[in-house]
Amino acid sequence: MNVKATLSPDDLARACAEAMWKEDDASKGLGMEILEIRAGEATLAMTVQPNMVNGHSIAHGGFIFTLADSAFAFACNSHNERAVAAQGNISFIRPGKLGDRLVATAREISRTGRSGIYDVRVTVDGTVIAELRGHSRTIGGAWVPATEPGKE
Repeated sequence: MNVKATLSPDDLARACAEAMWKEDDASKGLGMEILEIRAGEATLAMTVQPNMVNGHSIAHGGFIFTLADSAFAFACNSHNERAVAAQGNISFIRPGKLGDRLVATAREISRTGRSGIYDVRVTVDGTVIAELRGHSRTIGGAWVPATEPGKE
C-alpha cells in the first residue's frame, strides 16, 4: 500500500506522531499530552507538578525546556523523516507556577536538505512564558515504513 498516496500531509504527520508517541516514555512520564499535530507543527501540554518546582517556588526551567523540546520533536518528525535536535536555545520570559497548564506550540520555520529550524512558544493561559528556537537534523529512516524512499 502506498501510504503517501492515501494520506494528506496532516494525516501523515498524525501517523508519525502516533508511532513516535508509542516510544516516548519521557514525554508520557512527565504527563505531557498531544493537543494537535499537523505537518510541520505540534502542540503539546503539561501541568506543572510539585516535583517540577524549584527553590524559587516556580517551574524549573528544565521542565519548561523539556516540554518545548518535545513539541519541537513532534513538529520536526511530522514529515516521516526521523529527525533529532541538533541545537536548541530557550529564552525564559515569565515564570511558570505550580499547577499551571503549560502549552507548547512548535512551528516549522524552514526545512532544507537534512536541516530544519523550528520556533516553539510556551504559554500559560495565552501568556507567553518562554520561546525556544530549535535546529533539527534528519538521521535516516521513517516513522511510517511504507513511505520510506524507494518503498512506493
